[in-house]
Amino acid sequence: MGVRYGEPVLLSGNEAVAYGALAAGARFYAGYPITPSTEVAEVMSIELPKVGGKFIQMEDEMASLGAVIGASLAGLKSFTATSGPGFSLMQEHVGYASMAEVPCVIVDVMRGGPSTGLPTKTSQGDVMQAKYGSHGDYPSVAIAPSSVLECYTLTVKAFNFAEKYRVPVIILSDEVVGHMREKVVLPAPEELEIVDRAKPDVPPEWYRHYQETPTGVSPMANFGEGYRFHVTGLTHDRLGFPTSRTDETMALMEKLESKTIRNARDLTLIEEYQMEDARYCILAYGSVARSAKAAVKILRQSGVRAGLMAPKVLWPFPRTPVENMLNHVTLVLVPEMNAGQLRKEVERLCHSPTRKVLGLNRQDPRMISGEEIAVRLQQLRMRKKTRPGGARYNG
Repeated sequence: MGVRYGEPVLLSGNEAVAYGALAAGARFYAGYPITPSTEVAEVMSIELPKVGGKFIQMEDEMASLGAVIGASLAGLKSFTATSGPGFSLMQEHVGYASMAEVPCVIVDVMRGGPSTGLPTKTSQGDVMQAKYGSHGDYPSVAIAPSSVLECYTLTVKAFNFAEKYRVPVIILSDEVVGHMREKVVLPAPEELEIVDRAKPDVPPEWYRHYQETPTGVSPMANFGEGYRFHVTGLTHDRLGFPTSRTDETMALMEKLESKTIRNARDLTLIEEYQMEDARYCILAYGSVARSAKAAVKILRQSGVRAGLMAPKVLWPFPRTPVENMLNHVTLVLVPEMNAGQLRKEVERLCHSPTRKVLGLNRQDPRMISGEEIAVRLQQLRMRKKTRPGGARYNG
């Protein structure tokens, strides 16, 4: 392949995503070019044929994810890459892959929106779409890298989650992360944990494609291996055939929901920086987490005990770590390149009137800087507030 392992290389985030997918075992890519994700497709078009994989440029984003689902059902680790407008078009198939329990990965390199928006500028406006974009209730898994190296390692993690839990997994990158270049040392594929989907251990006549298991994840046979099963977006029984029986539909929906509930610990991944003694927490993700780390350094130099909590898995939301953090800090600042999409999740968990969750939001082309975050937190902590009972503090 066109990358060296174990020695320094200069890569963009999008290139690292592509090489991470190859390291995870991806052998099928179907996609439609869209700024700022196109470099993922460009690398895959060159590298996939070298390892016996297949690259197809599709006519649109809807067809792209449809092809990815079909290739996954046939046994190939499969993925696509897009940005906001294309991700919107894929939502029907996101729901289909969730209902049919088809493992696949969708890379969404976020840009400004809505609609065509700001094609060449960064944004974090797809956070809620990654969880609620398709209709109905379904398990949502979304990962947010903030460095080129994480674009590689977390792409491997995304494929592992998809295969392990039979779900579509979304990589929420953004224009800054996708296009910036960093010197990185990539671990070789053999040094990484690679997870493949569980295969059936019963004869074909005993096989149930949606068999209930203690983990909530059914072993998965591939098309063409002699196992008979039906695939549909309708509610279905254990064989995959449509049903509207109350007991079977409820069992199905509970099975889908249980994937993230039973495996919440495995699906929690957080980076913390200077949080040991922090009175103030900056919670940030993606490219803004980089600015937030710079802000912590600035604030610490001024004697302000600030720390960073950077979730790498946004969905399912890391409820327990965030609740624990809220119990130990005075104030939480959530800087985002949107109107406050993840901040609302933090606010929902904050029940104390003396602990405030506040935001710093940009929806224009300019990136949130570390200095901007530091100034905002300084302003908030110096603002006098009144606690219940009349006690006052300066933060």
